[in-house]
Amino acid sequence: MTDKKNYGFTTTILHNDRQKGIEHGSLHKPIHTSVAFGYADARQLASVFQGKEPGFRYGRQGNPTIAALEDKVNQMEQGVGTICFATGMGAIGAVFQALLRTGDHVVSSSFLFGNTNSLWQTTMAQGVGVSLVDATDVANVAAAITDNTRVVFVETIANPRTQVADLERIGELCQARGILYVVDNTMTTPYLFRPKSVGAGLVVNALTKSIGGHGNALGGSITDTGAYDWTRFPNIYENYKKAQPLQWGLAQIRAKALRDFGASLAPEAAHHIAVGAETLALRMERTSSNALALARLLESDERVAAVYYPGLASHPQHGISSELFRKHGSLLSFELKDGIDCFDFLNRLKLAIPASNLGDTRTLIIPVAHTIFYEMGAERRASMGIAESLIRVSVGIEDEDDLLEDFSCALEGC
Repeated sequence: MTDKKNYGFTTTILHNDRQKGIEHGSLHKPIHTSVAFGYADARQLASVFQGKEPGFRYGRQGNPTIAALEDKVNQMEQGVGTICFATGMGAIGAVFQALLRTGDHVVSSSFLFGNTNSLWQTTMAQGVGVSLVDATDVANVAAAITDNTRVVFVETIANPRTQVADLERIGELCQARGILYVVDNTMTTPYLFRPKSVGAGLVVNALTKSIGGHGNALGGSITDTGAYDWTRFPNIYENYKKAQPLQWGLAQIRAKALRDFGASLAPEAAHHIAVGAETLALRMERTSSNALALARLLESDERVAAVYYPGLASHPQHGISSELFRKHGSLLSFELKDGIDCFDFLNRLKLAIPASNLGDTRTLIIPVAHTIFYEMGAERRASMGIAESLIRVSVGIEDEDDLLEDFSCALEGC
């Protein structure tokens, strides 16, 4: 493995742990449960705490198992460094907790995961301005930028309506203005798309979803791609400027968010995610293929009012998705025609499971307005284009024929 540097995506991730050496010849990084790390030389302990040499301080800030996962995710995103958190929301919250101050301003896509939208409400209540815009057009982002704008935040593919942000042109805008560009890559994953390619400075992944892939562990990550010049960011504290500028952002996030707020990933969860990540490419190929087949089936059915999937030629951002992404992902949503009860339809499905997660090996389905977006209210849902009949589908790895038959039979009963 060490004789060749440019392996493919899956080969690199599959053998990544062994490149750093593993205890007793294990093929996987073992689960290290200790929260404390002893040093034979007290001076070395001090040196580690002062950042003069590498080492582990305390479990809240990482351990060998978590570090191995961070390196694996970093390889996926081709970053300069990655920090893992207890959840995807922990990672998103960490960006803003560590890097924003009262009076700062953020421009964000208005098409957001429900909890991210809720986080923005909290952020605004704490004195940070947030402008929510339609990020499918860079002009809307540009119009919202002010002198105090510190961050532009978008998701690659929006959950649940699958709008695709104008990723490349937003990246060019942020580069020209010196603004930190943060991209949530959860819906595409680093196998389908690397935000570094469009100039994103920080990349967020909810490891709970497709990267872990089996619905058995929570986790999140932030990757610094190296694309952003941290000397242009006004909110870096002086004590984090001791290292090279390339390291300033992650140093402050690790201290101010992970250390101070403690959204720490557990080593057992890190192990589950690391093992699941080995088959990410295989699963994304299968789920993307299944999703496209299911989207085409739904679009052709007279009982379906609308289908939202970037792989369909009818999707408004099909061109962007086709240009930037390897495949169009595993997420789709659709609306049933008036008079059809969405709950009755869901209850007729035999394989698709009513559940709220995404990126599982199993197909999961949920009525959006009545569950994950219920709290925000009808007015906000309407502004996001979320109909009361909207159904979200996270497509799994089932055999395509079985999956299509399940939905066909459920529709036949409508």
